[in-house]
Amino acid sequence: MERHYGWVIVAVGALMGCIGMGSLFSLAVLLDPIATDTGWSRAGISASMTIAFLAMGVGGFGWGWISDRHGPRIVGIVGGLFLGAGLVLASQATSLLAFQLAYGLFLGTAVGAFFAPMMATASAWFERQRALAVSLVSAGLGMAPVTVAPFAQWLLSNHHWRSSQLVIGLVAWAVLLPAALMLRRPPAATLGTGAAATAKGRDFTAREALRSRQFVVLAATFFACCLAHAGPIFHVVSYAMVCGLSAAAAVSVYSLQGLAGLGGRLLLGVLADRHGAKPVLIGGLLLQALAIGAFLPTSSLGGFYAVAAAFGLAYGGVMPLYAVLARDYFGPRIMGTVFGAATMVSCVGMAAGPTLGGWIFDRFGSYAGMHLSSLAIGFGAVAIALAFPPLPRMGHQRLKPA
Repeated sequence: MERHYGWVIVAVGALMGCIGMGSLFSLAVLLDPIATDTGWSRAGISASMTIAFLAMGVGGFGWGWISDRHGPRIVGIVGGLFLGAGLVLASQATSLLAFQLAYGLFLGTAVGAFFAPMMATASAWFERQRALAVSLVSAGLGMAPVTVAPFAQWLLSNHHWRSSQLVIGLVAWAVLLPAALMLRRPPAATLGTGAAATAKGRDFTAREALRSRQFVVLAATFFACCLAHAGPIFHVVSYAMVCGLSAAAAVSVYSLQGLAGLGGRLLLGVLADRHGAKPVLIGGLLLQALAIGAFLPTSSLGGFYAVAAAFGLAYGGVMPLYAVLARDYFGPRIMGTVFGAATMVSCVGMAAGPTLGGWIFDRFGSYAGMHLSSLAIGFGAVAIALAFPPLPRMGHQRLKPA
């Protein structure tokens, strides 16, 4: 029974990621009603997302540290409490600053508890099919646009935005808190196996790991990857409309991109189990960069569908592989701390990408500069990933200093 409980952990992690990320991105559905009702600027309301990404990064590092020492259950419970509290408080906010703090800080911190710690916990339960397990947890994030967002839209069709946001918060509490009680540490036998654990996982500290060459390359690749794709993801609807597509068609491009990302998580996860995470990551990053560049000459709906499918498959597929590499290099004992730290670095890229893309468009009246700079950064991510040192072998290989 213990051997199969890992799949329960995967299911719980996917559910928590779906509810958490879906609740966070429900702001896209609520944006217009909030702005119309309150008179707050759309830029000010949207800034809540920037705050949330930064809080998610810092929170992911802290939650990973707590998970390593006290287990994932307390992390899931407190994250669930934070998520519901943020939505409830934001629904009652009477000023823009109060809304930004409630939504950005509470929800960002909560989602940080559902991303890095849950992927780290799932990876620690598996020696075989590890990449697939982590990819399935990540797939929960990909389900957010087709679950929570339609639920938020349905609520808005019948209720005020404040009531809708309040209901989402209450539902989040009702789902997440019981689910978090099912989380638990992997068996001790699993924690003691694996190449990295055998090589050095029992005698190096998190501080040593965070100063190693392996971590520096992992975090730098993760950052460049997110900085490259964040702008094109966030601005794809606006870019498609600038190119002449209708609003409905532009939204369909965004939806297809998200669905392709869900498929990419599963496809690249299976490939990583068969061929190793490093070569699959490099291939996925190369495809991501090429797809970003392919947006430049695209103008027809069919062309947008083709590029969005390739782009979504690439950026969705590579995201879980960073957790797999963290597990391969550092073992399960300190993985929550290590992967949480890498996630914190990547969230800086996620927060900066949309802002830089918007600034480029405001400054030059075109998204070409955004796509060209993202293309260059995407190739940079490939170059950094090529610097990954060999994975640890059984025996006495030690981590290399940065």
